[in-house]
Amino acid sequence: MTSLKIGDKAPQFEAKDQEGNTVKLTDYAGKKLVLFFYPKASTPGCTAEACDLRDNYQSFLAKGYDVLGVSADSGKKQQNFINKNELPFPLLADEDRAVIEAFNVWGPKKFMGKEYDGIHRTTFVIDEKGIIEDVIIKVKTKAHAAQILG
Repeated sequence: MTSLKIGDKAPQFEAKDQEGNTVKLTDYAGKKLVLFFYPKASTPGCTAEACDLRDNYQSFLAKGYDVLGVSADSGKKQQNFINKNELPFPLLADEDRAVIEAFNVWGPKKFMGKEYDGIHRTTFVIDEKGIIEDVIIKVKTKAHAAQILG
């Protein structure tokens, strides 16, 4: 779905997290960032993915990665998702889809025979200089950390 590829500069973004704090790509300069886009907070696949990242969070930190999730859910829904699953990383409430559109992960999807527009589950690994190091389109929700950390 996304046209971004390994070696591209990650699009600059700015959005509010679950607590209303402004988060920008430049906040992560000098660090590696796992930026994961998911369709909807508190749904089964998204919960499995977020919990797998949570369970491996110390491994990410040990390797110099920060983790940031993005969906079009409200800040309140993101906060509930964090509270319910004890997620240790922030989630962007990208209700106007500015970040989602910048990374080109919004588009037509099919689910149970119905077609609709939504977020394509995609993860970008961005290096310390803001360059995309990896793009994961076929996300394994229950083993996503292993896909990233290899």
